[in-house]
Amino acid sequence: MGADWTQEENEMRCPMQDYRTVSVSRPMRPFQRMWGVTVLFSALGLIGASPGVGASAQQIILQPDRATPGATVVVSGKGLGQFKSVQFNKVTFAGVPALIQRWESDLVEVKVPFKATTGPVEMMIGKKKLSAGTFTVVTPRIQSITPTEAERGTMVTITGEHFGATAGARDPNTMFGVNDVVIGGVVVRPRRWKDDQIEVEIPTNAAPGDVIVRLASSDPLPDGSCCAPVDYVTSNAVSLALVPSVRVDPMSGPVGTKVVLFGQGFGTKGTEDAVVIGTHLATIAQWKDDVIVAHVPLGADTGPLVLKRQGKERALGTFTVHVPKALPVTPASAPIGTLLRINGEHFGFYSESGSTPYSFMDFNKGENRVEIGGVPAVIYRWHDDRIDVWVPFSVKSGPVKIYRSATTPKADGSCCQDRGELVTEAGTFTLVTPVVESYAPKSAGLDDLVTIKGKGFGTFLKTAEHTGLELSQKAYKRRLDVEINEPDSGSTVISNVSRTEVLFNGAAALVQSWTDTEIVVKVPHRNLYGIGKRGAFFDDLSTGPLVVRRGSWDVLPDGTCCSQKQWLTIEAGSFTIEAKGLPDKGYWENNRPDASTSQ
Repeated sequence: MGADWTQEENEMRCPMQDYRTVSVSRPMRPFQRMWGVTVLFSALGLIGASPGVGASAQQIILQPDRATPGATVVVSGKGLGQFKSVQFNKVTFAGVPALIQRWESDLVEVKVPFKATTGPVEMMIGKKKLSAGTFTVVTPRIQSITPTEAERGTMVTITGEHFGATAGARDPNTMFGVNDVVIGGVVVRPRRWKDDQIEVEIPTNAAPGDVIVRLASSDPLPDGSCCAPVDYVTSNAVSLALVPSVRVDPMSGPVGTKVVLFGQGFGTKGTEDAVVIGTHLATIAQWKDDVIVAHVPLGADTGPLVLKRQGKERALGTFTVHVPKALPVTPASAPIGTLLRINGEHFGFYSESGSTPYSFMDFNKGENRVEIGGVPAVIYRWHDDRIDVWVPFSVKSGPVKIYRSATTPKADGSCCQDRGELVTEAGTFTLVTPVVESYAPKSAGLDDLVTIKGKGFGTFLKTAEHTGLELSQKAYKRRLDVEINEPDSGSTVISNVSRTEVLFNGAAALVQSWTDTEIVVKVPHRNLYGIGKRGAFFDDLSTGPLVVRRGSWDVLPDGTCCSQKQWLTIEAGSFTIEAKGLPDKGYWENNRPDASTSQ
């Protein structure tokens, strides 16, 4: 029976002993020789079987027994031997050669070939053939995609079956091809991939079209070596509608907030086209093909923000309508010109009542304002969580109120059926009038300190108007109408560049400290040196009034800023600047003593 086996097959069946070189110590009768051979062959499991039949009796396990082309299948068993070559070691699926990825004596890994069909799996080891059972080839199938209409950059979930498994870009077979998804002809790498569900992000360059799942092949060349050009098994196609991306900014705010929709294909506004926040129509300020500017209307509540266009509705997210809340103003009492702070939340932004996409383009504040005792305050800073205002010159004691303007649109969404304001109270403010109770000394030399005591002086303001844009532009152009001093000041020199100052006969002093009850200043030099202006010179201003003053403005009747600065002046009394602390006369004769040396 064994006479037809090759040497190679005999070595594989009994690798530890060469049956042709078995030696015996004594002669054997023919019956004994036949019995010995029979026992030997029986031990090897070879009696009564041809090579193919005997091999099929070996137990081989195929896992899994059904999969898609390109999937990895494991064939396990005993006595599979070592891998020698692609010609000697082969695995076929219904006669189609598979790419071998791993071969060990008890385990073999192969890729299901692209052209495989349902049928038997066989292993060839030289001339030996082993059967590994029947393998069922399945193909990917998409059952549904969610959503069926989406914008670029959003996630889409593909549900179905037989998608197989993939390691994505980390797959060791990336060089052959990677399982992927095609959307509108654009290849998309998945975010998550399971056998029955795939999640992908729609790329920005995708076009409307079909969604297809592709499984990459890993097939050998005709000679069994690696690798044939990649091919793909595709699923059924499911249509996906792509809508233009729309960016909404912001998605929260109080009434009156400017909401801008950036996108494409908005077209021209029709009578039924609208932006809806919750259940309220938003007021449309601008509608162009690539941008829509709307405002949160009066009475709006938190709810979905929906774009209605050409009879279709598109939800763009949830818009949260906030209600402004304010803490009591600080300080609660102060003189004019003081900077007040109102802390809180959801004040919105100051200049967002215009029709342009960006507030700085038109700086339209609408009717947004702060009133103190019914008098509009000068806005210095307006943030969503903080508002700073200057106390105006004409202020009165009373409640502090924040006014947030908003509108109610007409039936077609245009402006405006009605205009109104949302009012938020921020405590009560009490106006304080400064009082000078004493000052000392009544006369002093240059750079001596003078202390003024009293109450209601408020805080010292470090800001100055000489940095104002208008004044700087005039000075830069060297215009003749630039007045350093007040035009109607007469013979008194008054500089209009500060809002908290102490004047010695019209000349400002250097402030050393300033509290609500005490001010300390240095006696200025200019009064004794003389002060000049165009067409006049004052050479002796040593004696005159000592004045404490604060300045502020009022908002103009049309709501813009501001009137000319006005002053609240408190005279302490008369003060004389003594001729003390003046430079030595020798300084004027020889102000560079080092220049006269012989060195």
